[in-house]
Amino acid sequence: MIESWRWFGPLDEISLGEVAQSGATGVVTALHDVAYGEVWSIEAIEARRRLIEGPAALGLRWNVVESLPVHDDIKHGSGDLSGLYGNYRQSLANLAACGIKTVCYNFMPVLDWVRTDHDLPVRGGGRALGFNEPLMAGFEARMLGRDDAGNDYAPEVVETGTALIDAMDEEARAALLGRIMAGLPGAYDRYDLGQLRNALARYEGMSGADLRANLARFLDAVLPAAEDLGMTLCIHPDDPPRPVFGLPRIVSTEDDIAWVFAASDSPSNGLTFCSGSLGARAANGLTRIAERFSSRTGFLHLRNVTTEPDGSFTEAAHLSGDADMIGLLRVFLAEEARRRAAGSRDWELPFRPDHGHELGPDLRRPAHPGYPFVGRLRGLAELRGAIAALSARADP
Repeated sequence: MIESWRWFGPLDEISLGEVAQSGATGVVTALHDVAYGEVWSIEAIEARRRLIEGPAALGLRWNVVESLPVHDDIKHGSGDLSGLYGNYRQSLANLAACGIKTVCYNFMPVLDWVRTDHDLPVRGGGRALGFNEPLMAGFEARMLGRDDAGNDYAPEVVETGTALIDAMDEEARAALLGRIMAGLPGAYDRYDLGQLRNALARYEGMSGADLRANLARFLDAVLPAAEDLGMTLCIHPDDPPRPVFGLPRIVSTEDDIAWVFAASDSPSNGLTFCSGSLGARAANGLTRIAERFSSRTGFLHLRNVTTEPDGSFTEAAHLSGDADMIGLLRVFLAEEARRRAAGSRDWELPFRPDHGHELGPDLRRPAHPGYPFVGRLRGLAELRGAIAALSARADP
């Protein structure tokens, strides 16, 4: 497996030197400064690639794009989308011309991910991300004023959540909004409540079937080009894998993923297997999903969560939590072996330690939520050790 590290570009507090110190050789990044829907020029891609790969002593390579964003108009299916589709295809062509062939993307409306907590305590004073289901229900019912929030949450969850919100002062409510808005695409902008309501209003009445139709339309428009370029587009599961804000979610379960591949059998139609996103839905059988779709997986996000009966979850250490990480690694190592035996040149799967606890010096250093240095360093080291042990056992 190719050890990789998500890096947010020149504005990232973590340097490329530190990425190299982690032992990773792959860099997962994107042109975060390019507006959604605009073409990624060869010049901009090459400038970023030279920044990463130019210092030869670091031994780094830009191996995965995360992500080439899908414009909200495409997800909404509104208007003449030919220009946006054309720009996406051109960006793919420019990436391929620069030697980058794996692209991670998602099809989640409005927010890419949602957490209610960024500082849950872990042993020794560290901090973790988490999702509190009652708090989310209370936010939707009280702060957003969603009258139909009760349709998405159990009555007792809404009751508990509204009591939590009612007990907060304005400062605490603003902090909660800020944490939830950290999942806004682009990661730098934030909505206030009015802007969030307006963004959600655009999707009123949209069903899961409607969103699936828009995804199928997108795949029909871009996969032939990706296939001609020898690229793989790897869809990321919903995070969390359940409806939030009344928005439809269509990549949350095994059946959802099966639908994505039924929509197109193109070899360029791939999966980003995210053990944390899929694992946040307790009913998902992670190992079964991995086994069923390993041949369609082009990229791995490896992290762990501990789930609660009410739907809440906390991000756990990489080898802790509910997911059988060793079992998952065993599945994907076997898939690598199958690809290698079949003569594939690109048989190695890129993976990155997804998220991590804030540990030690992380607590005094700014970072994107979920992306501290020491916490991910620990995760990568744990995963590296597990992979080495499993690989040694597989040798005759």
